Amino acid sequence: MVKVIFYIKAQKANKKGEAPIFARISFKTKETAIATGKSITLDRWEQTAKLRNVLKIEKEKVIKQALDNFHLAVEKKFNELYKIDPEVSLTHLKKELSGKSTGKRDSITIIEVMEKHNAYFKKKVDAGDRSPASLQKYERAKCLLKNFMESQYRLSDMEATEVNGAFVHNLEEFLTYESTYKRRTGIKNNSVVKYIKSYKTACNHCIKLDLLEKNPFNVYRGRLTVKDAIFLTQEELKKIENKQLSFERLRRVRDIFLFSCYTGYAPVDAAKLTQENIFSGNNGELWLITTRTKTAIRANVPILPPALKVIDKYRGQQTGLIPSISNQKMNAYLKELADICGIDKHLTWYVARHTFGTTVTLGNGVRIENVSAMMGHTNIKQTQHYAKVLDKNVLTDMNKVMELYR
Repeated sequence: MVKVIFYIKAQKANKKGEAPIFARISFKTKETAIATGKSITLDRWEQTAKLRNVLKIEKEKVIKQALDNFHLAVEKKFNELYKIDPEVSLTHLKKELSGKSTGKRDSITIIEVMEKHNAYFKKKVDAGDRSPASLQKYERAKCLLKNFMESQYRLSDMEATEVNGAFVHNLEEFLTYESTYKRRTGIKNNSVVKYIKSYKTACNHCIKLDLLEKNPFNVYRGRLTVKDAIFLTQEELKKIENKQLSFERLRRVRDIFLFSCYTGYAPVDAAKLTQENIFSGNNGELWLITTRTKTAIRANVPILPPALKVIDKYRGQQTGLIPSISNQKMNAYLKELADICGIDKHLTWYVARHTFGTTVTLGNGVRIENVSAMMGHTNIKQTQHYAKVLDKNVLTDMNKVMELYR
């Protein structure tokens, strides 16, 4: 942690031959120096081994005590700042110790805000609490922010306090109509909203660290465009289950897809499941228990017979519960599977998750609160987007009303 070494500046000795004692404060690769307000002659400093020997002169005892108190003060103040931000600024520490701190935060640029947040988020990824894909999105958001400032302001960075409503509005316009990525110009509304949400999240992180006073992105009022989730009906699900397939690769992809249909696990979570995630309940029923990577929420899902059938089929053949496959290959093979089964829908791995939230759960009368918990959502609104209320649920409820008017 912090290291403190006392030394004297002999070249600044006064007429009495007493030189001021300074403290060199070091942390990682950085260091700074600060005057202690005490002084001693060069001879006595050397003869007492920098005041480490047994002292007999009262004045030197007083100086020694003062330096010990100074050392403690440095460590105490450093620990206070470290709790706020592990990357302690020695300049700020020096101001605090000398009493010159105005109470104002050190200035920070908007790119530094993103870098500080992303460094923190990477620790969560390394610990397995969040997904690498989420970190990639934050890094992409940082690059887009740099591109915007270079394009609009001819700047590579700017103070975070200079970010205002006009900046945010211009940024939204740039992302929507001018940003280029992989030969495409412009970003769709939902992605723009999510990128600006990333900037807001990073700023909130720095507010917690006492590096910002307010969030400049709070002025943004963009909303996600809610689209109906694509899911399979019970009939379509049975078509896929019962279809005779000639190729092993398609049979394997179907099994992985069906596993997600009956568990609701997203690709990143399904790939991490192992035998250790299976637990027995009080009545002997089996559960999949894990923490969702995207939301860091613990989710418990009972293992339905079709999912258990897939687990048993591939038991012991790989580290995970199901075979591993890349998203790209999975989605390509699912398109082929849909054609063979005569399903006119764009199948992706996430269609399986949506199917769990609709046909498998809500469609069979499972309460939306329980569906939300199994899918690892942070609130019911997310579940309402994924788990579309089916017509037959509405009809079941309305039949009760119809009886009253017969």
